[in-house]
Amino acid sequence: MKKNIFFCFVLSLVLSCGKNEKNPIQKTTKTEKKQQTVLPFTTIELKDLSAFKPTGANWKVVGDVFADRTKNKTLYTEQGTGILINTNDQEKNKNLFTSFSHGDIELEIDVMMPLKSNSGLYFQGRYEVQLFDSWGVEQPKYVDMGGIYQRWNKDAEKGKEGYEGHAPITNAAKAPGLWQHLKIIFHAPKFGADGKKTKNAWFEEVSLNGVLLHKNVELTGPTRGGNAKEVALAPLMIQGDHGAVAIKNIAYKLYENKKLGIENTTLEVYENPNRQRNFKQYDTLPKLDEIKTDSISPLARFKDNLQQMLKYSGTFNVPSSGDYLFDINVYGKGLLVVNNDTLINTSTKDYEYGKITLEKGKASYTLMYNKPFPWGRSFDVHVEGPKIQRYSILETSMNDINKNKTIKPILVTAKNKTKIQRSFVQFKDYKKTHAINVGLVEKLNYAFDLSTGSLLYVWGGDFLNTTSMWHSRGNQQIGFPNGFIVSSHGELDFYALKNLNQTWPKTLSDDIKFNQIGYKRNNKGTPEFFFNISDAEISTTFVSSTKTKRGLNRIIQVNSKQGIYHKIAEGQNIKALPNASYIINNESYYIDFSGNNTLKPIIRSINSKEELLVNIPAGKQTLQYSIIW
Repeated sequence: MKKNIFFCFVLSLVLSCGKNEKNPIQKTTKTEKKQQTVLPFTTIELKDLSAFKPTGANWKVVGDVFADRTKNKTLYTEQGTGILINTNDQEKNKNLFTSFSHGDIELEIDVMMPLKSNSGLYFQGRYEVQLFDSWGVEQPKYVDMGGIYQRWNKDAEKGKEGYEGHAPITNAAKAPGLWQHLKIIFHAPKFGADGKKTKNAWFEEVSLNGVLLHKNVELTGPTRGGNAKEVALAPLMIQGDHGAVAIKNIAYKLYENKKLGIENTTLEVYENPNRQRNFKQYDTLPKLDEIKTDSISPLARFKDNLQQMLKYSGTFNVPSSGDYLFDINVYGKGLLVVNNDTLINTSTKDYEYGKITLEKGKASYTLMYNKPFPWGRSFDVHVEGPKIQRYSILETSMNDINKNKTIKPILVTAKNKTKIQRSFVQFKDYKKTHAINVGLVEKLNYAFDLSTGSLLYVWGGDFLNTTSMWHSRGNQQIGFPNGFIVSSHGELDFYALKNLNQTWPKTLSDDIKFNQIGYKRNNKGTPEFFFNISDAEISTTFVSSTKTKRGLNRIIQVNSKQGIYHKIAEGQNIKALPNASYIINNESYYIDFSGNNTLKPIIRSINSKEELLVNIPAGKQTLQYSIIW
């Protein structure tokens, strides 16, 4: 007999804690308006091929593209602009080179791999990051998506020609035909005045779909298929002779070895015995020291039990004219003034950004750090500028301090049985306070909003990182997915639309009747959630898909006196594919709705987006579909 575990009473206690407000379950914490956190990238618009050197007819610019998950190396396209494709033409299969050359570069790019297709990004035309359909591969190798390809010695013993390949630490590849996001920071080899190499090329970071695959990987020379002669500058190459590939949203920054100079600097140290938390009248505090310095290293002076205030004032030597973006991360208070312009004053936050336009030459600055508490020390200041990669301007930064204080992550896994973990969930700009995370033994996971009966996101991997919940004070109380996520729309999943022109509500309001009943677990530990909305009784559960390598089946049961709509997905665009499946962009995942004989979704365009809805008629109804990524 199934063991039913209803958490109605416990849940009601949790939801009723705090202020006695009407509909407290609809409350969410809204993050403040986002600051500019990075300087703009240079983008390639892809209106045509003018950003690339002349090449073969296998390269084209199109308006839209999709792949059939059952057909090898095949892309279907629509006319227009914005997407670059290699058509896999075996007679005209040329590689593609950018018109610009690069040394150190940060690249962000979206790619789509059809079934069993193969390509590669060759930095400087020499060092390859592999593009490959690796969906479902359990133990990825250097040949898989995001791998750094091996070098090749043709004179070595047969079977041992390849060496120095670097496999991704995990497989973060999506299903064929889905857009995938790569972020790569590459550093070119360095050469002396005599032309001899003084430093090898290296990949500082390779991330796929938000998951770090490589960090600080050095290459002693070009990988197989790349130009054998190493140089300081050369174009980026996209491989065109192995298989079809689609590419969009190409953005990059070129970096040079430049930094702000720290000159003519004076450090003043003040005692702060009364724990003054701002910088007003700091000069009335007892001054402990005043010294000349050529570096900024506040944490090197502070022990944990000190309550002091530091003031650095001097000159920045600005290497190039342009925009500079500073950020301060502080436990306490931080202040930065440049050329008499207060860029950052962390009066209410512990993390702030500030941008300023500077001319090449000298700029005055004042940097202050207030540590009003005898516990904890944390202070770091970063800057990025024209062709300057973001770095800490401190001689001793938090990164240096934390090298010896690495926090071992606290992970929850679902190896032998389904795991359930309550936590706050950061969803887009909101902190969902009544969420639940579920991890299945098949390494398929999801987050569900109990306060609205809505799916938040799904992910594959080893379930949940609970470090921010259980380390020290656990201030954030957020559970972080241990793997790359695919987000749902996050709004109400069910609503009784009056007509198809009505806007879908984002959250609960007084005119929406919603009642969270609780959930029960079956003998495998899988939860089934129960709630009522608009007089409809609804239950939903999620199980692993048996048809795909990575997919969740969602099963929904509805008993209602009148019809109700279910919002399955929303995206920038939604395309109906054969066999009752749909591709959802911009999150880029599939919905497989096959197996529902009488119900068929509709795609509607509203408020500059598209929604996939299904109208569930009155009475007892069951529907199910798969989310594939």
